[in-house]
Amino acid sequence: MISYKRRYWLFAAALAALAGFADATAFVHLGGYFVSFMSGNSTRLGVGLAEEWGAAALAGGLIALFVLGVMIGALSNRGGDHAGSVRVLVVVSAGLAIAAVCASVNAPAFAIAALACAMGALNGVFQRDGEVSIAITYMTGTLVRMGRAMAAALTGGPRWHWAPYLLVWTGLVAGAALGALSYAAIGLLGLWGAALAATVLMLVFARMPA
Repeated sequence: MISYKRRYWLFAAALAALAGFADATAFVHLGGYFVSFMSGNSTRLGVGLAEEWGAAALAGGLIALFVLGVMIGALSNRGGDHAGSVRVLVVVSAGLAIAAVCASVNAPAFAIAALACAMGALNGVFQRDGEVSIAITYMTGTLVRMGRAMAAALTGGPRWHWAPYLLVWTGLVAGAALGALSYAAIGLLGLWGAALAATVLMLVFARMPA
């Protein structure tokens, strides 16, 4: 994972910021549910099964939509090459645009559904040998890798291998803060900004060397 060049780590941090923006927007709108953090939704599902079936249905639906998005992303980038990554970003941009349109015509449920699918697909951007090589929407693994790299640095290993993981995590947190501020100002209409950002990132990535 560390072998990616610096520009790709910066790009991954930008994608993580996009995911954080979308997740925070949905989190505030839904009152505590996520479109990219499925560990949180899985916990909500378990609690809902014990206490409230409606909450369990919402969490389960979001998980299913996210997995559907992962499948779409994987099918779009089966070869794990640069062209496949661009295709995934096209899918993500389209999903966010659909979410923004749905928000604009007062169909928030469809907006959230499109958002969850888009966030699932986003994880298909960076792949190697059929596996996700840079996690975009789930930070637990990123933080674990960062901690292990820090431990290695303290015991004579590479001094800065933890820094890329910190960069990606910081991107997600910054995007989440921006998403919360955006929702407070204009609600789900802030998804137009996310759709525009995704389109710009797709065009930038398409011009980057493979």
